Amino acid sequence: MKSLIKIAMPLGIGVVLASLSVPGIAALQKGAKAPDFTLNAAQGGKPFSLSLKQTLKKGPLVLYFFPAAFTPGCTLEAHLFAEASDDFGRLGARVVGVTAGNIHRVAEFSKSECRDKFAVAADPGARVAAKYDTAVRGANQTMLSSRTSYVIAPNGTILLSYTDPKPQAHIEKTMAAVRAWKAKRR
Repeated sequence: MKSLIKIAMPLGIGVVLASLSVPGIAALQKGAKAPDFTLNAAQGGKPFSLSLKQTLKKGPLVLYFFPAAFTPGCTLEAHLFAEASDDFGRLGARVVGVTAGNIHRVAEFSKSECRDKFAVAADPGARVAAKYDTAVRGANQTMLSSRTSYVIAPNGTILLSYTDPKPQAHIEKTMAAVRAWKAKRR
């Protein structure tokens, strides 16, 4: 029975989030100022403090919110971002994932599913997700985040906001936004 609950719980979260997310629409729109934050994060299993302001000093940021580590859609999305992270890096961009679900497993998720390629931050109570208008109620009324991706310019301006419960298009959309930003700098 416990193993059935372990399987059903992530699927239930996905169903709830899929019903609450509208593809292509994120609450903070292009041109808005990205709210600053500092969260506990990990990359390659190593914990550190992640500040939006400090991260943006290094170039544009692909900031993606996901419901919960080690769920099927979130694992797929992490793999896709890991595969694309070198391409983002060549364009001068960094990738950071943020989750309010399974926050005690962020370090493990950053190592295994993100393949040491990018940082994942823990967002207890979905407080940062709420600032970005991506917070939703999941199973058992817990606060999680919808699957929403942002591309943020070094000056803090949102270049892209995209919400879709399906992870595949997030990489394509964020890559196009980073390429467009880079092209304007030439």
